[in-house]
Amino acid sequence: MNRFHLVHVTEFVYDGPVSESYNEVRLRPMHDDTQSCLSFRLTTAPASPAFSYRDALGNWVHQVNVLPVHSRLRVQAESVVLAHAAPSTNSFMLLSELEEKKDELNEEFYDMLAASNYIPHLRELDPLMDEAEAACDCTVAGFAQTASDLIHQRFQYVKGATHVNSSIADSLQLGAGVCQDFAHLLLGVLRKRGIPARYVSGYLVPKNEENPEAKLEEVIGGQASHAWAEAYVPDTGWMPLDPTLGKPVGMRHVRIAYGRDYSDVAPVRGVYKGHAGQRLSVDVSVRPALDDDGIETLSETAAVPAEPEPIETRAQQSGQQQ
Repeated sequence: MNRFHLVHVTEFVYDGPVSESYNEVRLRPMHDDTQSCLSFRLTTAPASPAFSYRDALGNWVHQVNVLPVHSRLRVQAESVVLAHAAPSTNSFMLLSELEEKKDELNEEFYDMLAASNYIPHLRELDPLMDEAEAACDCTVAGFAQTASDLIHQRFQYVKGATHVNSSIADSLQLGAGVCQDFAHLLLGVLRKRGIPARYVSGYLVPKNEENPEAKLEEVIGGQASHAWAEAYVPDTGWMPLDPTLGKPVGMRHVRIAYGRDYSDVAPVRGVYKGHAGQRLSVDVSVRPALDDDGIETLSETAAVPAEPEPIETRAQQSGQQQ
């Protein structure tokens, strides 16, 4: 079954009372030719209306502002997604042809070629880049796939090896990381070679359909939240690659948002007033949707009330994707 029911719960528990919590939520799945978002509902406690818009990268953003005093914030996103089979395409563009398209690609995809805090253009990436070029079939798509395979083979998946703010320098030094790091590493290699590449946040549906509640330890050692990358191949478009899983991106990958790196797609981020620290918990449930009609109607935005409870601005950010 290619229809999935997704529930993503993020909860912040504060050490004391806080107020004026302003948050951006990026949890609504993409809706396009290869994936249909059949329904979506966002609820918060304390209750707050959500205002939605699309950002510059085409992602759905919901703004949730909780002004009264509160001691915890719960954000729950629930959606039903229908995955479609992507058409198979073959690309024969050679790496040698990239140079003549360099100016054109820089003009159109500058942000997806430039370095960032998460993905600096480090010399330590050169051995991976050189090895991928030597082992591939000299095409752009072949280079991208070979680079993804090398990262999957050379780096160890170790939950907790890095943190949400780690750059690729940490992963290169440790030889380990999680899916966020693997995606960033691949983006670094592709961009240094002149290939535009973007970060993808989303979910990986468990393969064990007999046990829909199963987590993904059997697959990648983490929860269903996942991240991968897409390379832009000029003659065919965006090519998805999963260096963590080491297998093709398919209908078990549910896309939520695109970005230059993780900083563009954090599921929940914001600020609040208060002297209190915070504890974060995230729970993700991704399972096949069991109804056969294909229609699950969920109201767009709803919420539930909370308890009142005074104040300095602190940043809050959702946890690292696993």
